[in-house]
Amino acid sequence: MVFTGAVKTFGRAGRSVRAVDGVDVRIGRGETVALLGRNGAGKSTAISLLLGLNAPDEGAVRVLGRSPEQAVRAGLVGAMLQEGRPIPRVTVRELVSFVASTYPRPLPVAEALALAGVTEYADRRIDKLSGGQTQRVRFAVALAGNPELIVLDEPTAALDVEGRRAFWESMRAYARRGNTVLFSTHYLEEADENADRIVVIDRGRVVADGSGAAIKDAAGHSQVSFDLAGGSTEGLDRLPGVVAVEVTGDRALLRTDDSDATVVELARLGLVRGLQVSRATLETAFLALTAPGDAVLATTAPATEKETV
Repeated sequence: MVFTGAVKTFGRAGRSVRAVDGVDVRIGRGETVALLGRNGAGKSTAISLLLGLNAPDEGAVRVLGRSPEQAVRAGLVGAMLQEGRPIPRVTVRELVSFVASTYPRPLPVAEALALAGVTEYADRRIDKLSGGQTQRVRFAVALAGNPELIVLDEPTAALDVEGRRAFWESMRAYARRGNTVLFSTHYLEEADENADRIVVIDRGRVVADGSGAAIKDAAGHSQVSFDLAGGSTEGLDRLPGVVAVEVTGDRALLRTDDSDATVVELARLGLVRGLQVSRATLETAFLALTAPGDAVLATTAPATEKETV
């Protein structure tokens, strides 16, 4: 999958918005990639370009050496989108069988049902399923054509914790077959745990591209937290290394680019109570990258060993 200088603009002249603004991304075969961004950052538009639902105004998008429309028609791309209502009076098996029949080389229906984890209720009507079960049926439908690339838009939005865990087990089983996965999510821990690589998009541009560890390291801020024990917060923002201060109840959290210097000064001031020091999380890195103002680029070169999708 290759985005080359892709641009997509909506609106009229003078009031237009560049939803995708010069995106360059290459994804290799077999990668599992998370696409992160705030609401309105350009994620959904980027996905629509990838699926051929919209065409770029500038630049190009290619999937497996073809246009997105050609790749989708050939059954090389499967998609699980947020939109869509259950079809009444149709069983899960009937729906997946019908969708599979429209593709040139579909996945065996039983295999698609098993991979998606819906075999146990395959003969139940879709409109009688829970929200979480319906979401897994959407995954089975996306697998029906035996795609080499699957695109998942907020795939676990309707799932509880157990359902989310089961879903990602199914997704990893699909990826282990050598397939490529691109998913968007607001659950940052899902991206950190399940993606080989994370692409952060903001204001239509890629602001970070790399492993979760690389993006967290690029954010550069550790976290130092301690109990205030009724003490004052005055001057905490002036401690060595501190770039931000958060106070919740009787506990202070300091974001610092020099945790050693921060802790030494806290000790000198006698403020080491319930002290905890941790590296930056993906959430803190994400917030830093998508904060108002100029984003800090934390881009790393994608792997070159894998053939591009």
